[in-house]
Amino acid sequence: MGFNGSGPVGRAEKPGQGAAAPAPERHRPVMPKEVLDYLKPRPGAVIVDGTLGYGGHAKEIVSRTAPGGRLVGIDKDREALEHAVSVLQEYRDEVSLEQGDYAEMPEILERLEIAGVDGILLDLGVSGPQLDEADRGFSYMRAGPLDMRMDAGQEKSAAEVINHYSQAELADIIRRYGEERWASRIAAFIVRRRQREPITTTEQLVETVKAAIPASARRRGGHPAKRTFQALRIEVNRELATLEEALPRAAATLKEGGRVVVISYHSLEDRIVKRAFAAMSNETPTGLTKGSDPFVNLPTGVRLRLLTRKPVVPSKREISENPRARSAKLRAAERI
Repeated sequence: MGFNGSGPVGRAEKPGQGAAAPAPERHRPVMPKEVLDYLKPRPGAVIVDGTLGYGGHAKEIVSRTAPGGRLVGIDKDREALEHAVSVLQEYRDEVSLEQGDYAEMPEILERLEIAGVDGILLDLGVSGPQLDEADRGFSYMRAGPLDMRMDAGQEKSAAEVINHYSQAELADIIRRYGEERWASRIAAFIVRRRQREPITTTEQLVETVKAAIPASARRRGGHPAKRTFQALRIEVNRELATLEEALPRAAATLKEGGRVVVISYHSLEDRIVKRAFAAMSNETPTGLTKGSDPFVNLPTGVRLRLLTRKPVVPSKREISENPRARSAKLRAAERI
């Protein structure tokens, strides 16, 4: 499907269909104006959207890099790529679509014979359509299989984690990745329930988490299963490890003057972005102590200039129109 790409993402056709399904109308890109302001796409530029999703940001970008530019869209989710084909059809000659992980960006660009890029966008986390599709298992609000794999071809699902990790391992990931104060208690309840029956659905897990958290605590801070589901999704898809590995590698693909823009949705992601940008810029962004949490495996000779000392957040109007944007934080840097 890769338009002029070389990755294994050819357009999938279902019986009786000759084209990919249209992208879900409910998907809205977060902070599109701010992304464009910091990324500064222009005709002839080469931009990588490392988390292509359903193509919302990508369409805005490629409409500005045309004519003569190129957009490389990368995503682990084959279904998202299939939708992006229809969204980007107008620019098919200037788009390469690749199924893969954004941590593989240098290898993908080498395969496409692209020596350097003018911009990189990473919009982290799970998309609205992924949350809305019950059979993906991402949502604690929808009944479905306990899956949570962004790449359906990978082996480990959320059900594997829930039913096979030790109680101590479960408590650790729920505490670290979900920042859940009741992590130990939730892990104990999970182990107790799975001894009676495997936990294979989102409903079973939500029931178990609710039972573990005291009633007084359940009345505060939103849905009681939110943090546990976040922790499982991060573990299943190695989200934080991938981000930490990918940022220095991605920055090394930028041309001088090239920009990287990252949108994160929770404090763990944002801290990794903040630390990585600080380490590659020798600057200290707001909220980070100089010299704390040193970033390892930095690329030789890559230096960035911070464009955002504080994260940029959505406007009140955007949050009212798109509530899923409320936790978004945007950071940007430029290679010098």
